[in-house]
Order: sequence, then C-alpha cells, then structure tokens
Amino acid sequence: MKISREDLAGLIDSAALQDQMHALADAAGGNGADPKVRTQILMLLKKAMQDGRTLAEQRLNEDGGGLRCAWRLSHLQDELIRLVFDFALSRVYRTQNPSAAERLMVAAVGGYGRGTLAPGSDVDLLFVLPYKQTPWGEQVVEYILYMLWDLGLKVGHATRNIDECVRLSRADMTIRTAILEARRICGDEPLFEELLQRFLSEVVEGTSSEFIAAKLAERDSRHKRQGVSRYLVEPNIKEGKGGLRDLNTLFWIAKYHYQVRDQSELVKAGVLSRSEYNLFVKCEDFLWAVRCHLHFLTKRPEERLSFDVQREIAIRLGYTQHPGMKDVERFMKHYFLVAKDVGDLTRIFCAALEEQHVKEPLGQQIGHQIGAQIGGFMRRLRGGRPSKAARPVEGYPAFEVENNRLYTLSDRLFEDDPVNLIRVFQIADKNGYNLHPELTRMIRRSLGLIDGNVRKDPEANRLFVAILTSRNTPEKTLRKMNETGVLGRFVPDFGKVVAMMQFNMYHHYTVDEHLIRSIGVLHEIERGESGDENPLSTNLIKTLQNRKVLFVAMFLHDIAKGRPEDHSIAGARIARKLCPRFGLSASETETVAWLIEHHLDMSTVAQSRDLSDRKTIHDFAQIVQSMERLKLLLILTVADIRAVGPGVFNGWKGQLLRTLYYECELHLTGGHTTMSHNQAVDSARRTLMEKLGHWSEKERTAYGKRHYKAYWLRTDPERLVAHAELFRKTDKSGQQLAFKVTPHAFEGVTEVTVLAPDHPRLLSIIAGACYVTGANIVDAQIDTTTDGFALDTIFISRELPDDADEIRRGERIADNIRKALSGEAPLPDQTQRKGAMKGKVKAFKVEADVLVNNSWSEEYTVLEISGLDRAGLLYDLTRCISTLNLNIGSAHISTFGERVVDVFYVTDLTGQKIANIGRQEIIRERLGEAVDGKVDLSPAAPIARQVS
Repeated sequence: MKISREDLAGLIDSAALQDQMHALADAAGGNGADPKVRTQILMLLKKAMQDGRTLAEQRLNEDGGGLRCAWRLSHLQDELIRLVFDFALSRVYRTQNPSAAERLMVAAVGGYGRGTLAPGSDVDLLFVLPYKQTPWGEQVVEYILYMLWDLGLKVGHATRNIDECVRLSRADMTIRTAILEARRICGDEPLFEELLQRFLSEVVEGTSSEFIAAKLAERDSRHKRQGVSRYLVEPNIKEGKGGLRDLNTLFWIAKYHYQVRDQSELVKAGVLSRSEYNLFVKCEDFLWAVRCHLHFLTKRPEERLSFDVQREIAIRLGYTQHPGMKDVERFMKHYFLVAKDVGDLTRIFCAALEEQHVKEPLGQQIGHQIGAQIGGFMRRLRGGRPSKAARPVEGYPAFEVENNRLYTLSDRLFEDDPVNLIRVFQIADKNGYNLHPELTRMIRRSLGLIDGNVRKDPEANRLFVAILTSRNTPEKTLRKMNETGVLGRFVPDFGKVVAMMQFNMYHHYTVDEHLIRSIGVLHEIERGESGDENPLSTNLIKTLQNRKVLFVAMFLHDIAKGRPEDHSIAGARIARKLCPRFGLSASETETVAWLIEHHLDMSTVAQSRDLSDRKTIHDFAQIVQSMERLKLLLILTVADIRAVGPGVFNGWKGQLLRTLYYECELHLTGGHTTMSHNQAVDSARRTLMEKLGHWSEKERTAYGKRHYKAYWLRTDPERLVAHAELFRKTDKSGQQLAFKVTPHAFEGVTEVTVLAPDHPRLLSIIAGACYVTGANIVDAQIDTTTDGFALDTIFISRELPDDADEIRRGERIADNIRKALSGEAPLPDQTQRKGAMKGKVKAFKVEADVLVNNSWSEEYTVLEISGLDRAGLLYDLTRCISTLNLNIGSAHISTFGERVVDVFYVTDLTGQKIANIGRQEIIRERLGEAVDGKVDLSPAAPIARQVS
C-alpha cells in the first residue's frame, strides 16, 4: 500500500504558508527573530496544523484507511517541521558562508521514522551534526524545538554527530532500533546518507543474531507486562500481544538482516509470501485505523481499548448489531481475529529464529558466520528440509523430529489423508513436540481439506477426543489447533466463537480462549496442581466414573455464546449433535448435554441463595438427582469460574460451593431425612451446652431460649460457641452493642459480627457504614433473638494479607458501624451519592430487574435484584427495603463484572411472606428505582437511644 498525491492533497499548503511567513518577516524589516513575527507565525502554523488534523480525521471517517491517516498526519508533521527549519535557516539564523561544521540534518525516528504518526503520538526527532555542536547548530535546534513545543507537540529529541550515533547505537539497542528506522525530513542530505552508510557497515553488519535475540527478548518482556494473552478484552493496540508493536518487531528483524527500507521488499527477499505480505498490510491498516480513531476520540495518546471507548470506536468504524451480538462485540471479534493474524505472521517468521538464535549460546556465534547461519536458516524457513540430525517419529514414517520440532517429509501429507490434520496435533501432544514453522504453514494452507467427510471420520474424532482428554498438555495443543485454524474448521460451532468478545467486565478473555483455558484449569485440577485452592474438586475428580464427559462438557459449555437464545440451552442442543460424532454413547451424550444446560446453576445457587434454607437444598437436589452429576457439576463450575480471569475465583466462592455440595450430598444420600428439624435443633443446642461447661446451669438454660429454630439449624458449631461468648461478654458489661472481627484467610473474607438491639434499618445502617469506609460486603446473615436483639453477621472482602492487620481494619469498620448506629457519624445523603457511578461502569447499560419469588423458600419471600453495579448500591437497596416495612432474614451479594445480583430473604413485619400481588408490584417498582438511583431516600434515623 502506497500513499498517493490525492491522499495528501489539501492537508497543508506549504508554499502558501512559506510565502506568508516570509511576508511577515519582510514586514518586520527582514527580522525573522522578532517576537511579534514569531507569535504571528505560530498562529499560522497552529491553524494549519489544526485544519490538517481535522481534515485527516474527516477522511479517516470517510475512507476508513488507518495507514492513510497515519501517513497523512506524518506528512502534515513533516511539512510543519520543514517550514520551521527553512524559516530558521533563511530568516532567523542566516549564514552567508557556512563552514563545514555548520550543517544540520533533521530525521524522524521511531514510528514517525516509518512515515506513520498517530494523532496523539510523540514526534521523535534526531538532529544530526557532521562534527561537534556549534553555536549556530545549537541555536537552530533550540529554535525548532521551541516552535514545536509552542505548537503543543510532545517532542522526543536528540542532537548527535555521526560518531556519537554510531557509538551509542552499538551500546544501546533502543537507539539502534530508532536509527534503523530513521527517515530524513529536511536538512543536509549527504549527512543522512553518511549516517546510513556508517550505521550499516559499523553497527548492523555481523550483528543480526544479537539484534534478533534482543528484539525477541524485548517482545517477550512486553507481552509479560501487557498480559500474555492476545485475547484480553481490554487490549493494548500498540504494546499488547497481537498489536502494532508485534508487526514492528517482525519488520525490524527482517529490515536489520536484509537491509530493506520498505515492507514490500520482504516479498522480494523471500521472507514473506505475497499473501502473507498482503495480510501484514491488512492487519497494520486495521490496527492503525483503530489507533487513530482512539486518539481522535479521547484527545490523548490512549493505547488501551478500554470498555468505555469500545462502543464509540465500533460506531465510528461502521459496525452494526446482529442477532445475538452487539455492534461492539462484532468490532472486538474483528479486532481479535486481526490480533490472531498478527500472531500467525510473527510466529511464522520468529519461531524458527527464536529456536536457532535465542536458545543457543550467542557467544559461540561471531562475525559473518552469524549472517551465514541466518541466511541459511531463512532459506530453510522458506521451504527447505531439516538437517541430517532429524530422526523419524516411531510409528509415523511420514514425520520427522529435529530439536523437538515435528516436521513432515511429504508435500502431500494432508492431501493424501486429511485426517493427518488432526493426527499431527495428537502426535505433538503425545510426545511433547512443537510444530516446525514450515509444518505450521502447510497446515494453514490445507485447512480447506477439513470438510464434512473429515468431520464425520471416526478416526479423526477419536484423535480429537484423545487430544481433548489428554493427560499431557491439552490446553497447549488445543490453542495451537485454534491458532492454525484447525479447531474452528473441525468443530464449526467452535469456529463461530473464535475471537468472540463478550462486552462485560466479568469475562477477561474471548469465548474461545476461555474454553481452552477452562480445559487447562481442569487439567491442573486433575494433576493436583491446585489442591490448596480447590481441595474438594481435586479429591472428587479422582473418583469420577467417566472423566471424558467432564472434558467434553467443559470444551462445549460456552460454545453457543453469541446466539439470540440462552447459550446453556442452545449449547445442550449442540452437544447432542456433536457428542455422537465424537464417539460418545447415548448416556454420555445426555450427561454432557445436562452439564452444559445446568453449568451456571451451581454457581448461581451457591452465591445468591440461602444455603441454610432447606428449600434451597431440596430444589437444587431435584435438579442434580445423582451424586455423580453433583461431582461433575462442582468440578466444572470451579474450572469455569477460574478460567474467567485472574482473581475471579476466590476462597469465599469456593467455600460457598463446598457448602452447597456437602448440603446437597446429605440430601441425595438421605442425610436430611434421618433427623427432623426439632431433633436437629435439640442436637445443636445440646452440643453447644456441652461446650459451655464453664457456664452455670442457669446461664446455659437462659441462653438456650434466646434463639429461634432457624438460628440453630443454619449456624455451624464454631459460630454457635463464638456467638454465645459474645452474648455473655456483652451482658456482663451492661452494654447493648458489641462486635467481633474474625479474618478468614483461605476464603478471602473477614467476618464482622454485630450484636445490637433489633431495628428494621439495622442492616441498612451497617451497609451505609461499610460504604463510607470502602468495605465491600459479599454476604450477610441476619438473626434475631427472642428478647429483642439482632445478631447480624456480615462478610467483607479481605484486603490485607496479614491477619493482625486485617483484624485492625475490621475493628475500624466495626467502630464506624458503632458510630453510625449511635448517630455520631452521619451516613451519606442523596447529594453525596451523586456521581457514584464512575469509570468503566459507565460504558455499560444493564437494565434493572427485580424478581419477587415465594417458591424459593418455605419461610421467606425472596427478592432477587440485578442491575448495574455502583458504589453505595447495597446501602440504597437495604434502605429502600426498610422503607417498604420489610424484615431482612439474609442477604447474598454477587458481582459479575459490572453486573450485580443481590438477593434478600424477607418477610413483612409480622414475619409472613409477601403474598399480596399489589404489594409485590410496589416492591418491584421501588427497588427498580433504587437500583437506578432514582429514589430519594432520607438518611436512616439513628437508633442511639436504643444502644445507649
């Protein structure tokens, strides 16, 4: 792709501007250094620059050409620098007879040196002198820089003579790379030619291996900083994996070795084929379009495609909504497909170089020998065969392996038997081989061979299931199959979710990457590598009757994402179609389909239902029906959550899942029927009294009467003892308000127990106090006593690693709750809550939804409230519930990125369910308004007189 005169037309009229600048100097008696002349010239150039940028943005919107926009902006910048340079030499620092030292050349370096410039990019310049700096040269450089700075540009600059350029390039790889891309803008042309000649002969020659190793190491370090996956949902389009810098690295390496000046010369050099070069340009053009739009939109050099700009960029690029996919999701899918293509290109070119020149000791390679090695190696990369060191793969005579890389001797390997397109990955997985770059190329060229016959082939499907359920490295192999395009061709339903992004803050990766990662997590659990984090899953996976159904269900569980219908139901239907093809029996197929249809159920129930409510366990057990399904569903749920992204799965979620598992296990094995509720209450009370042997008989009898039946049924023995001691200590002190802080390191939460006189707004006030201190409540359990006290237990997200520090933090939160309850500390009012929704969350729109359900619990009405998360939401909801004259029995808070699901078990003030349809409608309406922040709730009245 080349820039044409038509592309640059109208951006800036350099000749007219030059005439105007000289006219201004003439009007001042020829004195171009006059401050008034300088101010007037700045005004002219500023207007020209702004007009040119406006026109560049307008043309970007019209033709969508990212590279064209970058070239236009670079051309505009070139002309501005030339005008300033020429004016400085002709009107400000004129020399009649310049000496040999009074020469100067201005070169663009870095990205600007490639002739591309983003709207917010720095302008990187190199001022080159023939010898040492002279007063004239210093004055000219200073004049140019101050003019550019006053134009509002960020200028990176260096002033060096040629000797310094050469010396510093040898020592500093960053400087070497900058000069590699140097492009003369104006000034002494022989200086530029001399710089290039000396750079090539004194720096580049004989150092290809050193440069390649440095660039690949730099690339790996950058990927590690930005995130090792190219499928992060908020990618960095410049520095991230699959971004512009990866294309730069590819070109730098080729340019350094082949000494080409233009990317198109890579085809002549045989580095890239014509189709690969076209793909290179296509990827670069798209990424530049996104980058330029991003800079124009944000009015700053923003390189991260964050959620709050993705939709606007999608609209600018002309994406529209399709059934099941938003406009922004279609745009981001295109982005990730381009990032994948960039990975393909850099992998083809760099993988072999990395193997040859990074893994071998570079100190053994010197001088022209290195150049010869690279040259010979590049010839092999373009179609040669492995050396005599290669050995055949046992049992597969068509394959050889060299340096642990799989290769083929046959040019017709895939044409003769397309099943080899699956077999090659099974061989690699079985033996731990990598694929030779040339074999990877052959695979990509042969994708069209994977047709309906191959998909139906029993052997191909057997090999695929062997890869999927491998005990070696299934994640690595599946990712390679995906990167080469084989996975999407062999399983077309998987191909539909390749590079598919879900526009939310919960999922960190694209759908295909999530599915592949989930297989990796499952593999870790099976190998016992995550036993400390997932002890139950690690133990249960060893007891499964059929591990194959678990891995197949894991691979397919999100395969129907992006469709108009519920992806769990659609995914189960796809599984019923695919599993027989994979060789699964009818019963195995049904189990896989069931797991996919219900893969969210366990997570939903564990995080948003009262697990001490027998109805919750009964209903969940009715869905599961068997212990084998319960095991499979638990393991799949854990792996699914862990594969969503780093930090999404935590100890608290793990504890909730384990509790649900154990409670359901009791139900499925008949444990719940062995003891009546009254017997269970008597047993819990009797066990506690035995542990309170240091109490008097009178104290124990009185305390046993203070709690209702529900408390004894749902509170574990350790907490029963802790609560009893808290009550006793409080009674003896004569106080009516007490707190206990207990950190739980494994679960990642801190438990704060509040003992206070019962009050309808107690939980609301606690939530408000936590909101003020920035504490995040993840769960709450509310109990009342027969003598008018409330025992509220809240669980807040842990922030500090050390237990002692976390206890002190919890005590500060408890003190803030005490002050709020006694009226010493005011709670936020409506005005303070304005603007609580900031940052990324504003990019999302989640409709408020309120469900009022009387079938989920025998004793409570369950309110399920979902909507857009924001600071203070729980506080608003609990206040609203209080104003509706409802008592809260328990609260369960779940956050999924920007979406929150808060569930409250409530009764009316008489302890009854909310049966009146009209009242239910009022509850839905008021709570929906509270989610959106539209209800004006006056601050809760303090209950100081009750706790004083």
